Order: sequence, then structure tokens, then C-alpha cells
Amino acid sequence: MTPPDPTDPTTTRRPDADRSIGDDPRQIREHLMRSRHLAHTHGLPSVVVGVAGRAGDRMIPEFLSFVESALRVEDSIFRMTRDRAVLFLADVDREQADGIVRRLLDDFAGRFPSVHPAAPVMGFYQVEPGCAELSVKEVLPAVFPGPGTSTH
Repeated sequence: MTPPDPTDPTTTRRPDADRSIGDDPRQIREHLMRSRHLAHTHGLPSVVVGVAGRAGDRMIPEFLSFVESALRVEDSIFRMTRDRAVLFLADVDREQADGIVRRLLDDFAGRFPSVHPAAPVMGFYQVEPGCAELSVKEVLPAVFPGPGTSTH
């Protein structure tokens, strides 16, 4: 059996398998390339979701760990900081991605009830099949919008 090609973005090894918080943020490009490749090869959109905790939300780090354990093998997470992450969901559109994240929030709240449930700020960026090259500078502002900015 030949070893997997490390340059092939379809490899079954998730790009974040050995990653810890604080690693090189340039690795996010690998996730974007993989999302674009999956959208192109599967003929279905992929969605990039930014998840960030609101000021004082102490449940977000636990929620992000929960999400990380619940992802499918074709999905991935890039933990930017303790309370901020980017999810890469394959073969779903924006509406489906929103439903997935909301179900994860509900499941998390049901399994780990607390006085203050996690209430993240979320932004979405849909990667269409056949889309042009993706840029971190294009996607991150869309998934972490500033005040008065809408999500893509």
C-alpha cells in the first residue's frame, strides 16, 4: 500500500489532527484549499463558519471542544484562540450549515446544562463548486463580521 500523498487535499487525515491552539494560523489556507477542492470534486457547496464567543461567555471554549469531537471526518475545525474557531463543513449549503451548528448548540446545552448557555456570534461563507481561489483575507472578514457587517 502506498502512503497518502501529503499534497492531496482529499486525504482522509484531517488538516487539524495534530494541531493545538496557537499553532501557525497560516494553516487556515490548507483548510480553505480542502474546502474548495471538496466543493469542486463533490459538486456540492462547502461552508466556512466562524464561531466566536461574546465578551464574558465562559462556555465557548467547552462548546468548541464539543464541536471538535462531534465533526464528521470530512469536516474540520481550526481553533484560532480559546474562544474563536473556524469550522469547515463539507457537502452542505449555508442553510444546512446553520442548522448543523444550531443542533450542536442545542445538543451541547442538553448535555451540559449551565446557568449561562453558550451563545456564539457566527458568520458563514459558502464555497461554491468551481469557485475561484479562496483568500484568507476574503473569507475571515466574512465569517467574523464587524459591527454593521452582514455575513456572506
